[in-house]
Amino acid sequence: MNLIVITGQTATGKTALAVELAKKYDGELINFDSRQIYKHLDIITGKDLPTSQIHLYDIVTPDKYFSSFDYVEKARPLIEEIKSRGKTPILVGGTYLYLKHLLYDFDVKVPPNFALRDILNVKTVDELQTQLKKLSHDELDGMNNSDKNNPRRLIRRIEILSQSTSDEKPKITRKNEGHLNKLGVTSYIGIRYLNRDDLAKAINTRVKKRIEQGAVLEVKGLLDKGYKGSDPGMKTIGYQELIKYIKGDIGFDQAIEEWTNHEIQYAKRQYTFMKKDNNISWRNI
Repeated sequence: MNLIVITGQTATGKTALAVELAKKYDGELINFDSRQIYKHLDIITGKDLPTSQIHLYDIVTPDKYFSSFDYVEKARPLIEEIKSRGKTPILVGGTYLYLKHLLYDFDVKVPPNFALRDILNVKTVDELQTQLKKLSHDELDGMNNSDKNNPRRLIRRIEILSQSTSDEKPKITRKNEGHLNKLGVTSYIGIRYLNRDDLAKAINTRVKKRIEQGAVLEVKGLLDKGYKGSDPGMKTIGYQELIKYIKGDIGFDQAIEEWTNHEIQYAKRQYTFMKKDNNISWRNI
């Protein structure tokens, strides 16, 4: 049974393409956006579909950690269940770390290094992040906010990247078609902006739309429910900037400017990670 994957930069129309392909191939959508797995984070994260039309929306509350490892544990049986009903699973999202672990499963091939773990276990989260950044800046940037602040996840990433030989390090520098075929991946689509100005314009338009839809009220509602800016889900772009505005730390215009700039930076990082995966067939907009 086929498995379709749609990824790419933010604001590129991934969901619209996924819906189109779902109609064409009798498919069911599976989200792999690390921001959309959180409950109550709806407007700013751009949940464009009701939960009845896509799997793995609204899995956990914003105060809970949800890592790429947790995602794989949810996604794998779901993919098989959809296939068992004769449907086509269609993965759609922009969190490449989720996708990399799901499709290539690099981490399980690296055995535990208990001596290294003993050294790392006494370090703070900031120290672990610094050490991981030295090994791979891309890897740290590619982690979702839950992973970045979870010592166990940081230690595992350091452990994997600290293997002594380059062959053991997890890279996708060439096609790994055998593994993708095993999963049944028949279409692996990436959508990107060729022009950075077009990317900036699209994100600027999207942020304005989110504000019009009630982004500020959404953040106020979350704070009223007792969620904090330090919670894993609340460390998401858009929420952090509006929290600072609501608390009076910055003005409204500055909050919007920071939100927009951070989204643009995030979109650029997305492509930096994804372009190393030679299995992706790119579509330019």
